[in-house]
Amino acid sequence: MNSAIRKGLVTAYIGLGSNLDDPMQQVLTACDELKQLSESSLLVCSSLYRSPPMGPTDQPDYINAVAAVETTLEPHKLLAQLQAIEHRHGRVRERRWGARTLDMDLLIYGDQILSDATLILPHPGLAERAFVLYPLQEIARSLIVPGL
Repeated sequence: MNSAIRKGLVTAYIGLGSNLDDPMQQVLTACDELKQLSESSLLVCSSLYRSPPMGPTDQPDYINAVAAVETTLEPHKLLAQLQAIEHRHGRVRERRWGARTLDMDLLIYGDQILSDATLILPHPGLAERAFVLYPLQEIARSLIVPGL
């Protein structure tokens, strides 16, 4: 990221998950693609974690990770870029909690608390999801989740 953009930097945490089409490679590639986000820098990607599906159990286990980025993008623009990465990976939104090639969730955006029609921050359910908490704890041990 250009050092001239460093003003207004926010650390954002992104959940990544996949259970289709070589899930491990999907998550690793998506983590690498975070390096290309505009107005952002990838800080770290966690190790990979295997977890059972949330919701319908008639699907394969997931591979999950959490990444941290520094960004000057506002949250909705960051979310749009994450959804573009999902789309490039063949993400189809047919069934809630259904199998997917790639899922990228904006979990935390600095200390911002937000709730509107397209985005809730911090991500709802974050505190109850081991597949998010374990990798998040790995990369940000002292993180305090806003509103919790």
